[in-house]
Amino acid sequence: MKTLENKTAIVTGGSRGIGANICVSLAAAGAKVVVNYARHQQAAESVVAQIIAEGGQAVAAAADVAEAADVKKLFDVAEANFGTVDILVNNAGIVHYKPIELTTDEEFDRVMKVNVNGTFYGLREAAKRLADGGRVINLSSSAVRMMLPTYGPYCASKGAVEQMTRSFAKEMGSRGITVNAVSPGPTETEMFLGNNEAEKIERMRNLSALGRLGKVEDMGPVIVFLASADAGWITGQILPVNGGTA
Repeated sequence: MKTLENKTAIVTGGSRGIGANICVSLAAAGAKVVVNYARHQQAAESVVAQIIAEGGQAVAAAADVAEAADVKKLFDVAEANFGTVDILVNNAGIVHYKPIELTTDEEFDRVMKVNVNGTFYGLREAAKRLADGGRVINLSSSAVRMMLPTYGPYCASKGAVEQMTRSFAKEMGSRGITVNAVSPGPTETEMFLGNNEAEKIERMRNLSALGRLGKVEDMGPVIVFLASADAGWITGQILPVNGGTA
């Protein structure tokens, strides 16, 4: 079913991994999609090509979400190509695995700049430019509740995303805009697999009640549901999508 027909979505960090699957899933549900990327232009264009080949509409848009002006440009691209913006998915983020004692100021600042500031800039722009009845979906992480060593700055950043989700839901409710966050568990993405040793990956797999890591394909349908009219009575919530990991 085309539950998102005639809707326009912006997906930050949409070129790879979970973000790419979100873009394809939204397009399959009928949405016109702005596929944001910061560095991976070819990957973003591949996502766009896949969507178009499957009968959808999409454009790629370069922007560093850590820069407020770039986030404004994302909305400009969406409006120029597709009209009003109905859905914002704040997916872009970076990871940092290092004990707090060994984390430099620059490393901490970069995590906060991308994960927290990037989400904040998206929310602020959405408050001004998202259509009434729209949807905002932020990406958090189940790591926030898992007490994992070396995850301190990352969990701090995602904890902030969850709190902004709750506050923004109250601020946007009068316009019929819902605001939620999805909290994935360990997922088989290039970023996760490439930044962790085999022993840690296996340990994370065994934490799941279902005995496996998440797949990027597990996330897209959940985002589509939260973006649809069927989820109109759900707002201010943090939805774990983690196979019972946390």
